[in-house]
Amino acid sequence: MIDGPYFVLTVLGVLGTGLVAGVFCGFSTFVMRGLATLPPAQGVAAMNAINVAAVTPPFMAVFLGSAVLCAVIAVVTFVLWPQEGTVELLVGSALYLFGSFGVTMVANVPRNDALLKLEPDISEAAAYWPAYVREWTMWNHVRTAASAGAAVAYVLALT
Repeated sequence: MIDGPYFVLTVLGVLGTGLVAGVFCGFSTFVMRGLATLPPAQGVAAMNAINVAAVTPPFMAVFLGSAVLCAVIAVVTFVLWPQEGTVELLVGSALYLFGSFGVTMVANVPRNDALLKLEPDISEAAAYWPAYVREWTMWNHVRTAASAGAAVAYVLALT
């Protein structure tokens, strides 16, 4: 069984990736559905406000902190190569780093940036809004599953 500081890192990995999975799950299951029911100008304005509010220390500490923690867990696992939990630790780290953090950087953030450039009341915003909701939510489902999968993999490494 994993023990000592390595145990603490893994438990923190479970906590961080699980918290991020919960945030993303909320968006996938009800936030985006609620925003999609609004008139486009209101939906665009609300999502832009959410995207600005997300880039604040509380969420970024959990989101980026979990990425750093997953990277540390992966490096420590490669260096120590423990007798138990190696595969689970590497899978958990890869899921979060690529499926959550990576997808955020290459799929969700570019869409957020494009939306932020649009004034909510213009026709381009109204035309872009349905595609934004559909595509952003699809990639958010990936982030949700990857973050939850990382948490499960880390829990399995502890057992």
